[in-house]
Amino acid sequence: MMTAETVFLVVDDADTMRKVNSSQLERLGARHILLAGNGAEALAVLRARKVDVILSDWNMPVMNGLTLLREVRNDSRLAALPFIMITAESSRAQITEAIAAGVSSILIKPYTANDLAQRITRAMSRRPSLPRPPVVEAPVQTAEPVAERRPTLLVVDDVPDNLALIVGLFQDEYRVLAARDGSSALSICTSGTPPDLILLDVMMPNMDGFELAERLRSHPDAGRIPVIFITAMTDKAAQLRGLELGAVDFVSKPVDPQALHLRVVNLLRLVEQRNALQQEYDTMLELERLREEASSISRHDLKAPLCNILGLARSLLLSESLLPRQLQMLHSLESDCQNLLGMIDLASDLYKIETGRFVLRPVPVDLLAMVRRLCESARLTYQAKGLAIELVLEDATETTPLLASGSELLCFSLLNNLLKNACEAAPDQSRVHLELRRMDCIELVMENQPAVPVAFRAQFFEKYASHGKPGGTGLGTYSAKLLAEAQKGSLVLETDDEANLTRLRLRLPLAV
Repeated sequence: MMTAETVFLVVDDADTMRKVNSSQLERLGARHILLAGNGAEALAVLRARKVDVILSDWNMPVMNGLTLLREVRNDSRLAALPFIMITAESSRAQITEAIAAGVSSILIKPYTANDLAQRITRAMSRRPSLPRPPVVEAPVQTAEPVAERRPTLLVVDDVPDNLALIVGLFQDEYRVLAARDGSSALSICTSGTPPDLILLDVMMPNMDGFELAERLRSHPDAGRIPVIFITAMTDKAAQLRGLELGAVDFVSKPVDPQALHLRVVNLLRLVEQRNALQQEYDTMLELERLREEASSISRHDLKAPLCNILGLARSLLLSESLLPRQLQMLHSLESDCQNLLGMIDLASDLYKIETGRFVLRPVPVDLLAMVRRLCESARLTYQAKGLAIELVLEDATETTPLLASGSELLCFSLLNNLLKNACEAAPDQSRVHLELRRMDCIELVMENQPAVPVAFRAQFFEKYASHGKPGGTGLGTYSAKLLAEAQKGSLVLETDDEANLTRLRLRLPLAV
C-alpha cells in the first residue's frame, strides 16, 4: 500500500515534531515528505501539490487539526485523502468530533515508527470512494493487540547479579528484556518495538548510562522512552546530569526492591493508561465504520424493493384501460417511489449535516410545484381521516413559480416531513392549512389542530422527542429543522392556544 513514491504531508506547528515525524517516515521508506506549520499552510500545500496521506497534529495556531480535517473532507478533490490525527491529550468528546468529521486514524503521543506504520497502512487500505461513506473492513490484527500486550521493561546493567535481581523482581508482571552493555540496549531501543521503560545502570564499560541516555534522546522513537537511572553514584552532580538527560527518576544502589517496584509500577501504569486510551480510540473508529457500513447496507437493501414497485407502477401506466382516478393514483405512487429513493440517498446527507461536513450546492427549487404535489399526495394518503388540506397563495399566481435557493432533495424531505406530521396530528374532519408567499424570502406557514402541549414545546425540535404518536420516532421535526438550517433557512414553531392551533413558519432564501 505505502511505497517510496507515496507523498506525505506532515502538519505541526512545532519544528521539532515535524522533524521527528519526517525522520520516522524516512525510516519507513518514505522519500516524498511535505511540511506545514498549521492547517492554513497545509491547505495551501494540498491545493498546489499532490498528497497521498496527511499526518496532522491537533493543537495548532491559525488553524487546528480538526478544522483542517473538516476543510479536507468538504473539498471534493481532497475528501478521500487518508487523514491521521496526532494528539498528546484529547477528551473522548473531542475524539468523537474527529471521528464524526471523518478522521482515518488517531495516534496518541508518544508513539513509535511501528505504531505510525500500522496507522498509515490502515488509513490507506480504508481509503473511501466518494461520495459514499467509508466502507468498513475487518480490523487489522497484530501479533500482540494493545489490550493483551504487557508493558515491556528493559534492564541495562553489566553486572549479572544485578540483572538477575531486577529481572526477577518484575518478570511475573511485565515483559522484561535484559542488556549487559549500552550498544545492545541501544539496538533494542531503536528497533521497531522499543521498550516502555528503561532501568539503566550508569557505570558500564565502553558506553556508560549517561552516554546511552544522550544517544537515546537524539533518536525519534527512543527519545520518548522514560528512563530510571540505577547507580551507586550519590553525588548531586551525577543526579543533575541524569535529570538533564531526561531521567524520570534516580535510584541509588544498593537497590531497595520494594521502593523500586513501586516506582516502576507507577510509571508503567501511565504507559498502560496510554495504551488503553489508544485502544479505546481505535475501537471507537471501528464502531463508527461498522455503523456506516450497516447504514450503507440498509440503504442498498431498501432500494431494491422500491425499484421493483416503481417498475410495476410504470408498467401499469402503459395500460390504455385505466380510469382517470386509477391513473392519478398510479402517478402518485410513481412519484412517491421516486421520492422515497431520493430520501434513502438523503440519509448520508443528514449524517453529514449533523457532523458539520455537509456542503450545500444550491439550485433554484420551485416550492409552489413541490408543495402542490405533496398536498395532492397527502389528500390521497389521509382521505380516510376526511382532512381538508388547503393551499393558499399570497402575492403569487398558480402559474408563477416560487423559486427558493436550496437542494431539491432536501426541500422535498423537509416539506414532506412537515406535511406528514401535520396530517398525522390533525383530528379527523379537521383542516391542514398552508400559506405560501414571496417576501424577501420564500415563506411557508402550515397550521393544524391541536396546539402543541405547553410541556412539550421546548422539546418539539429535539431529536427522538415525540408526543401523542404511538410508535413515533421523533425524527420528523428534528430533521426538518436541520434541513431548513442546512439550506440557510429557518423553521419556527408558533402556537395559538385560543384557537388550539399549531403553526410552523418555514423560511428559505430566494433563488438568485
